[in-house]
Formats: sequence, C-alpha cells, structure tokens
Amino acid sequence: MFASLTGIGLASAAGLNAYIPLLVLGLLARYTDFLPLSPTWMWLEHPVTLIVLGVLLVVEFVADKVPAVDTINDVLQTFIRPTSGGITFGAGASAFTLTEITGEASGMSAVAGGVAWGAVIAGATIALFFHLAKAIARPVVNVLTFGLGAPVVSLLEDVASFFVALLAVLLPLLIVIVFPLMLILGVWAIRKGRKVRAEKRAQKRAQRAVGRAAQGPGATQGPDQGGPWDGRYQ
Repeated sequence: MFASLTGIGLASAAGLNAYIPLLVLGLLARYTDFLPLSPTWMWLEHPVTLIVLGVLLVVEFVADKVPAVDTINDVLQTFIRPTSGGITFGAGASAFTLTEITGEASGMSAVAGGVAWGAVIAGATIALFFHLAKAIARPVVNVLTFGLGAPVVSLLEDVASFFVALLAVLLPLLIVIVFPLMLILGVWAIRKGRKVRAEKRAQKRAQRAVGRAAQGPGATQGPDQGGPWDGRYQ
C-alpha cells in the first residue's frame, strides 16, 4: 500500500513539474535510506543524471514564469511530464506489483526486464491529468491577470510539486488526503478554463456580429443620398 501511495504522489507532482520529483527521488535515494531503488532505477541517483535534471529544472523554472512562454513550455512538456510520472511511479514502487490497483487478471502487474509496466502506465496517466489541468488553466490565469499571475501561480505549482513529492516518500499515508484534494482542484481548473474560453469565444462572436451589423447598407449611405455613400459628397 505504501509503495503505491508513494508512486501516486510522485506521479501527481510530476504533472506539475517534471523534474522536481525526479530530483527528489534521485537525491533521497543517493544520500538517504528512505527510498532504496531497485537496480532497474538506480540510474536516477547517478551524479550525471542529477546534474542534468538540475539544469533542466532551472530552464523549466525560468520558462514557466514568463507569460506566453509558459504556454509554449506546456506544449513541449506534454510528453515530458507524463514520462516523468511514469518513471517516478515505477521507481517509487519498484518493489511493488500493481495488483491492488489493476487486479491479477488485468495483466498490468506483469514485470518485464525489471520494469513494472503497469506502474509506469499508471504514473504517466496520473501525471498527464495534472499536466492537462495546468496547461488549460494557465492561459486563463494569464489573461485574467494580464500576465502578472503567471510567476506567482508557477511558483505555487513548483512548491506544491516539491512538497507532494517529499510527502510521497517520507509520509506516503498523507497522500490519501492530498491526492483527492489535488484531483478536485485539477477538475475545477479544467472546468474553469473551459468556461472562460467558451465565454471568450462567445464575446468574439458577439463582437463580430455587431461589426457586421454596423457595416450594413444603412450605415454606409451618405446623409442625403439614397444609394451607397462612396465619399464623394464630403
């Protein structure tokens, strides 16, 4: 149970920031005994891996704080964050088969080459959900705050990713509370983003309708002429 909660928490954190949970996982595995990784995932604690993840985290940290650039970054992260979620779930639950989630008959708990693919798929799915919630909500925040909210919201997401990843390893039982709250917030963000976008589209359609009405025949006639006004009577 604790292994699955650890994986769920790490995958959720990866949906907000791909590199923070990977770094948390790698650093804790390398320098503490809280999360000994199986041989399949020990590359996560290699110094080269940790340095590369640190550099990528700095790039992500900066890009995600700039309006418009953060939207482009979210598009690029559509593959990276789910991949990170799959890796963190698989590594965090490396000694765990996914039978308590998927069942024996599903075949998802099979391990091939030391990789529990059921765990990887579950982690990628969880991370993808939170990534989509973030990607849908962020442009709305930028529009409503004229771009001022981007760095604040991004920083909050980074902090949340760090603490959720840390809790997933140190206090996995708390994920029972944290994960449903994150799900509720994610669903709300998706619904809010869609609602605001629908309102924006409705406003644009209304503006176009008003513009077409203003360009009608009556609006283009001269003051004393019955036909279209071509400017010759100014």
